[in-house]
Amino acid sequence: MPAALAVLAVAASLSPFFSPAHAAVVTVKDDLGNEVALAQPARRIVSLAPHVTELLYAAGAGDRLVGASNFSDYPAAATRLPSVGSFAALDLERVLSLKPDLIVGWHSGNKPSQLARLREFGIPVYESQPADFGMIADALEKLAHLAGSDAAGQAAARDFRTRWQALQAQYRGRAEVSVFYQIWSQPLMTLNGQHMVSSVLTLCGGRNIFAGLPQLAPTVSVEAVLAADPQVILSPSDAKDQPLERWRQFPRLRAVRDAHLYTVNADWLNRAGPRILDATAQVCAKLEQARQ
Repeated sequence: MPAALAVLAVAASLSPFFSPAHAAVVTVKDDLGNEVALAQPARRIVSLAPHVTELLYAAGAGDRLVGASNFSDYPAAATRLPSVGSFAALDLERVLSLKPDLIVGWHSGNKPSQLARLREFGIPVYESQPADFGMIADALEKLAHLAGSDAAGQAAARDFRTRWQALQAQYRGRAEVSVFYQIWSQPLMTLNGQHMVSSVLTLCGGRNIFAGLPQLAPTVSVEAVLAADPQVILSPSDAKDQPLERWRQFPRLRAVRDAHLYTVNADWLNRAGPRILDATAQVCAKLEQARQ
């Protein structure tokens, strides 16, 4: 073990926060159903994913954040937080140096070995993995409870549910539209039915053509897309390689034939935070165009 980690390990083990004499008074269950217990509301929180950072700010816990992963760029205040590395390759020494009393990680994005290592230092870890709109609203309340900002979190969750339900009512009963959402070109990748994006598509009356694949972010072939013949193809608006243009070489593909090739804001859609509702409104509008 590097010397810095060894020192921090001893410090964590001696912290009064983790003393058995300090019974947990703040308890919630994370998105995996694991209990997260704190002796008092968290005052030093580290976020290990951009969507987590957004959730924490929306839950009124922004002033408790002392560090965040790379690409935590919303809201603007998040860009001033110390970086703890990328979500897939965390700088553990940097995380520990910030002396967090709560870490909020990303179950499918952070390496399990790194989350386990942080737990070994006695730091409570909440794992975030929202798969639908209800889980995002619940996360706003749970994270607020851990940070002692219940009123802000409850207000944010209430506003989120109100807007979500309005979108549900607006697009309920729409004719189904088959959709391929391309998140990467080389290799060709998409998201399956367990990802939050599929909940967005479903609300809008869309059907993810690769919902049944077992991997959360599977690699697929061009041939598989052609065989599924989606009515709509979506891709991130910030993609540098113009992925939609490549599909035009297949004029018999329904999405190409009917000019239903659309871009969407990837930060809104791929991050399971409050702005997913902005993405939902955008996606629903695109699918409505395809129906017409």
